[in-house]
Amino acid sequence: MFVRKARNRYPTLTAKNAVKVGHPFPLSSTGMQFEIVTIFPGLFTGIFENGVVQRAQTNGLIEVNLHDLRAFTHDRHRTVDDRPFGGGEGMVLKPEPLAEALASLGIQPKAERYRAFQEDTESAPDPAARTRVILLSAQGRPFAQALARELSQLDRLVLLCGRYEGVDERINQLYCDMELSIGDYVLSGGELAAAIVVDATMRLIPGVLGNEASSEFESFGVADAEIDTDVEGVPRSQYGAGGLLDYPHFTRPAEFGGISTPEVLLNGDHKQIRLWRREQQLRKTLANRPDLLEHAALSREDRKLLDRILQETSEIDPRAFF
Repeated sequence: MFVRKARNRYPTLTAKNAVKVGHPFPLSSTGMQFEIVTIFPGLFTGIFENGVVQRAQTNGLIEVNLHDLRAFTHDRHRTVDDRPFGGGEGMVLKPEPLAEALASLGIQPKAERYRAFQEDTESAPDPAARTRVILLSAQGRPFAQALARELSQLDRLVLLCGRYEGVDERINQLYCDMELSIGDYVLSGGELAAAIVVDATMRLIPGVLGNEASSEFESFGVADAEIDTDVEGVPRSQYGAGGLLDYPHFTRPAEFGGISTPEVLLNGDHKQIRLWRREQQLRKTLANRPDLLEHAALSREDRKLLDRILQETSEIDPRAFF
């Protein structure tokens, strides 16, 4: 992992697994590149030096580069913000340092990128065509698993972390392919959101997870018809989520706290396990995220099962829970 610090204008290696390259920000890496522009690069140190993200970097499947926005200022106070025009509370990140940071990454204004892409459609693909610039913002479109899958197909993802009251809108208009929000709440800055986008996206890159099927059989996963990981002769005991939440999981011991593992999971009948898990996916989604059901990939059997669950729940006296 590289960190471009504010005290100088050259990247500094901060992890043993960082790859030494001639240009600080290459476009020829075999793994997907994540470029994060922030005024607090230190916030990412622990996050990206542990777990799956760290292993993916070590194996060369991804590369995470941190760029301190203050490295692109020219006054002795390294000023990155100013008061908003029109008045109001807080400060706004200035456009000049952000534009310089993007220029250092070879990022042109999006109008020029789009024009170059249209002119270059018949020649060799331009690496910039597989690059996206995203502004993390509470005003952005919601981040979801489907978008993470799209982003995982890119070569390079540039994430701009907003701070204070936000980012000068001209940076969004000139450079950003999209604004992205991780939820209907406000954070102190875009750093935590950027870490979430990196984690959710990189785990969908082939080879990152130990088991390739892990990203298929989980909440918000693809529809069952799109999965072809069946082992010949062995019935699959899982359903593709098809936009639903995941089913409950149990492990040893078989009994804990007076609660026993459902017997169906212990009998070795893959077909029964598969049906039980599908029912639990429907039950959990109905209980916690009923909004997902509208766009979920439901079969005729799923709808019959859902009707039965709804009938059961309608017969429960709410006073039993109080």
